[in-house]
Amino acid sequence: MTEPARILVVGGGYVGMYTALHLQRKLRSGEAEVIVVTPDPYMTYQPFLPEAAAGSISPRHVVVPLRRVLDKCKIVIGEAKSIDHAKRTATVTTLATEEEGTGGTEITYDELVLAPGSVSRTLPIPGLADYAIGFKTVEEAIGLRNHVIEQMDIASATRDPAVRDAALTFVFVGGGYAGVEALGELEDMARYAARYYHNVKPQDMKWILVEATGRILPEVGEEMGKYAIRELRSRNIDVRLETRLDSCADRVAVLSDGSRFPTRTVVWTAGVKPHPVLAASDLPLNGRGRLTATATLTIEGTEHAWTAGDAAAVPDLTADEKGKECAPNAQHAVRQAKVLAENVLASLRGEPLKNYEHKYAGSVASLGLHKGVAHVYGRKLKGYPAWLMHRTYHLSRVPTFNRKARVLAEWTLAGLFKREIVSLGSLEHPRAEFELAAGGEPPKNK
Repeated sequence: MTEPARILVVGGGYVGMYTALHLQRKLRSGEAEVIVVTPDPYMTYQPFLPEAAAGSISPRHVVVPLRRVLDKCKIVIGEAKSIDHAKRTATVTTLATEEEGTGGTEITYDELVLAPGSVSRTLPIPGLADYAIGFKTVEEAIGLRNHVIEQMDIASATRDPAVRDAALTFVFVGGGYAGVEALGELEDMARYAARYYHNVKPQDMKWILVEATGRILPEVGEEMGKYAIRELRSRNIDVRLETRLDSCADRVAVLSDGSRFPTRTVVWTAGVKPHPVLAASDLPLNGRGRLTATATLTIEGTEHAWTAGDAAAVPDLTADEKGKECAPNAQHAVRQAKVLAENVLASLRGEPLKNYEHKYAGSVASLGLHKGVAHVYGRKLKGYPAWLMHRTYHLSRVPTFNRKARVLAEWTLAGLFKREIVSLGSLEHPRAEFELAAGGEPPKNK
């Protein structure tokens, strides 16, 4: 009897989770074992991060527990640090290896699915690492919600006009999905919360969106992008196009147009870059550091190696323009994962592979409660219909019936009752009170 093949899946995001899910459903008994290496024990459904930040959805319902969903796979919570595909090994560090002080451990494999996703792309801007907040993980989304409410508390309590002005100034950098949706939802939430403060009014707050190009939300088309700008500006949100953040040192946001805004909140959503493990492998990369993929989702010029999603440059066979690549978004990633899993199985069984081919359906974006824009199958929607389509689409796409039911229940309750405006910032320092009681130093907030 031959040993079962070992399939190593690096990454627990859209591609990693869905690939492993399809594999565990379709693998025959004893045909192969699937090992998933991921830094978190859950998959984050990122389109719901803005609503989690606004309090419309519980943070626990934005994530999908991998051990429950992938019950036939082996889950390794750790970080892939390097890959030697020539030797079919991956070096992985886990919490256990850190405790043991033994360094990384090697995992051998027969088939590799490399889908670690991406990380935030930052620039060498003074003060960015010290003061900015990202918006890519559920922890960052909830931390940002707590931070915004805490700034309103500071503004309400201070007697210093300069401190109050800085606390009520919120700067978002990046006009893509993450930046626009996060700004729209949080501004909506803060405006609602202001009614419970006796001395903070919505007009006291400054919300600023900084975008280096001449448009926002390019995925929904130029016309809908212009509508989104008009909608945001009608809410007194300062949208600055063709503008860059030059510095945020000393809690002052300095823009390329010469504007200066004292602020305690800079949210960085200006793009992503490939995961560092790609550069620490012997696999071929393109000029932007992404894996060079074929239409069958193999890694070009390499056997027994597969990729998809943010980490991969996948040719778009439906595009009129030759050489165009699929956009690195969830719509493609989920569909690529299914084809990838089927091709891995076909490869194990000596069957022909099939190409990934999907024509982009369009995009939807939320601009806050009951507000949105959409460009789907050539149809353009705005306002409430677009917002409703946004919710309906993402409810249909969030994994597992369990999560769908919980999210729908929360939306229903949110429509019947008032918003939650509580900050749980102390969750970031759960031992602070005990440490102080025991004679320690209180944590310093940035």
